[in-house]
Amino acid sequence: MKQIELMKELHVSSDKKIVLLVLDGLGGLPGTEGKTELETASTPNMDRLCRGSIVGLSSPISQGITPGSGPGHLALFGYDPLEYQIGRGVLEALGIGLELSPNSLAARGNFCSLDPSSGVITDRRAGRISTETSAALVEKLSTIRIEGIKITVKPVKDYRFALILEGVGLSDGLTETDPQRTGMKPLPVKALTPAAKKSAQILNEWVKQALGLLKNERPANGCTLRGIAKDPGLPSFLDVYGLTACAIASYPMYKGIARLVGMEVVDAGDTVETEVQALRRSWEDYDFFFFHVKKTDSAGEDGDFEAKVKVIEQVDHIIPEILSLQPDVLVITGDHSTPSTLKSHSWHELPVLLSAKNIRVDPVSEFGEVACMRGGLGHIRHIDIMPLAMAHADKLIKYGA
Repeated sequence: MKQIELMKELHVSSDKKIVLLVLDGLGGLPGTEGKTELETASTPNMDRLCRGSIVGLSSPISQGITPGSGPGHLALFGYDPLEYQIGRGVLEALGIGLELSPNSLAARGNFCSLDPSSGVITDRRAGRISTETSAALVEKLSTIRIEGIKITVKPVKDYRFALILEGVGLSDGLTETDPQRTGMKPLPVKALTPAAKKSAQILNEWVKQALGLLKNERPANGCTLRGIAKDPGLPSFLDVYGLTACAIASYPMYKGIARLVGMEVVDAGDTVETEVQALRRSWEDYDFFFFHVKKTDSAGEDGDFEAKVKVIEQVDHIIPEILSLQPDVLVITGDHSTPSTLKSHSWHELPVLLSAKNIRVDPVSEFGEVACMRGGLGHIRHIDIMPLAMAHADKLIKYGA
């Protein structure tokens, strides 16, 4: 029996509330002082919480596999990312409130910087241009026309945009144009199945027109497409767990993955402080809260060790406000590691903390990667986290006779 089916069978109602606090890209590697960003940060509140909790290390997918943000979050929600696969484009589109039909094909776009002479990518994020700058460029891209296809292009946040193609016979099973590194030219879209050949041709025509429109812009004189996909139709969070779930996130993509599994997305503003206010406003209306913090990941991708440390410290500062609401279960972890030393996602396990009244407290006294190696949870997978949270909230009955 698949775990999703098992959760459907075993879940029961209780009045207990669960908070899943996700610091995007939390995991790190030692910097010049021999400690990770989390170990370097001053986190008295997480450490105090740790001393009455159980901790461990968690692998988003499996050992050695570097996850994208989509698979990392799906796993946190208990959906095996090797079974349930979603494209980033679907998440971006849903995250800004766009609707997808069975005829829709969605892609996440990144504005990027290209060397004018060679055409190679010099900056995959175009210097993280502002959302306002991106919106003006999207207006240009909105003039692209392809016969028989309805095209929607919308700004998302910063350098990101969403592209939706709608037409008969569109299929996913397509490669991305982003080579995921600088010093290379954007790649052509290729069909991975015969059914996707038409979609590949249409997308390559769209990219050709887009590059023509952007060629004189600076710094965003190019764009790439990632996560080209259709809505996979996942089982809803309510059906799987019986939970009324609320998503508190500032970035559209994470709102998108929450909407994809049927969570309600509330207005959370742009800071951890406004996110806490949203949590407080929503507390009586839901029994599960997905609380997402993005900027740990952004700092890691920028290679800014100190900035990542500061974001972790900001989150630690609001821990008492979360605890004042008296959640019955609080889980703190990340979706994947983003070490500043690598400037990218990595395969390294994530520290995870589980706080509840009915736990076996382990002897670990601080929240960090090395300390969590000694934790009572041991080494788990992200898909184990939701069953553990449900069990500690008295929301699962016995399996079998």
